Amino acid sequence: QVQLVESGGGLVQPGGSLRLSCAASGFTFRDYAMSWYRQAPGKERELVARISRLGTTRNYADSVKGRFTISRDNPKNMVYLQMNSLKSEDTAVYYCKVEFGRWGQGTQVTVSS
Repeated sequence: QVQLVESGGGLVQPGGSLRLSCAASGFTFRDYAMSWYRQAPGKERELVARISRLGTTRNYADSVKGRFTISRDNPKNMVYLQMNSLKSEDTAVYYCKVEFGRWGQGTQVTVSS
């Protein structure tokens, strides 16, 4: 069955970096676009970044442009989110999502001094 497993979250100071990973299985990974979403306490889930199936097109939320980079490794069935210059407002649970609507369980990112 389809599985998406996120990892790499944690506690980081403002200005720091984290790299999130999402391991996919149960479907033909290279055939689908992948996205990262996040949900902060009391807020709606929002799209952070999206990458096309071959990695040729990448889209970002305005709030993360220039700081976050989405990438994928199709042979390894992995998608990544490199997060630099983290801010307190980036604190949220981050979710990996495949184009046809399946979600991972999420990984917590907390940015705090």
